[in-house]
Amino acid sequence: MTPENLTSLDDIVAPFQIEGEPVRGRIVRLGAAVDDVLTRHEYPDAVANLLGEACALASLVGSNLKFEGRMIVQAQGDGPVAYVVVDYDTSGALRGYCRYDAERVAEVSTGFVRPGAKTLLGEGVFIMTVDQGPDMDRYQGVTAIEGETLALCAEQYFAQSEQTPTRVRLAVGQADTGEGPKWRAGGILIQNIAEDDARGSTTEAWNRTQALFETVGEDELIDPTITAATLLWRLFHEDGVRVFEAKDLKAFCRCSEQRISGVLASFSAEERADMVEDDGKIRVTCEYCSRIYALEPGELETLSGR
Repeated sequence: MTPENLTSLDDIVAPFQIEGEPVRGRIVRLGAAVDDVLTRHEYPDAVANLLGEACALASLVGSNLKFEGRMIVQAQGDGPVAYVVVDYDTSGALRGYCRYDAERVAEVSTGFVRPGAKTLLGEGVFIMTVDQGPDMDRYQGVTAIEGETLALCAEQYFAQSEQTPTRVRLAVGQADTGEGPKWRAGGILIQNIAEDDARGSTTEAWNRTQALFETVGEDELIDPTITAATLLWRLFHEDGVRVFEAKDLKAFCRCSEQRISGVLASFSAEERADMVEDDGKIRVTCEYCSRIYALEPGELETLSGR
């Protein structure tokens, strides 16, 4: 039986289980949410593609959290893209940002193939951070950047950090559904449940599921006419697939005037004086959503008490 909200085409992530087999997974479809994130800045296509992959990956991994918190997926290196970061919280909110050198990105984007993670990020690290809130320590796993997609980075992370056989496929692209080209992203993740005395060997089932997984096309993951339920049925109908309740996803930035004021109030009066512009205000632009905050220095002095 398909959960009611899994019939939605976009902005959902849902867990699934292969019937009678020790394989579980999650699928994500992003439409307006990822378009919002990617169009907040004028990213070159290659950079937007990388950030879109990170959004899909953060949704796949973060939706498995069993508590209220955040999953932060990031990668940083010495390449044309200094870093990419996506922040997912368990309400389904996503925000993301890339810092890059436009000239260097243009240099590596001249071929026929769009540059991937390794080309854009260079030598560096892939990091996943679990934030359980202010009263708990953060958990962070780090692995080297390998391969031309963040999917390969994630597979290596799970193999090294959690010893869980995992396969990931991510796709990003643009489609026109009548309102002009819009960014879309999709992804699917499968994991092998460890064998035990009761379950026995899981190797055969895992190999069979991987073979089916390999048949999914990137175009299918972002096709605006195919639902997540339809795509899972196409892949796994021979064994059967049970799909569970989906979580809705949205683009949402946690920045606010109160947060920005609190940060600025932590600076000294001399430092804040250097930030004042010709019209007498201090302006701060949120890296994630590009919103500009114009603040009165006098109000900050009251907050800081100095």
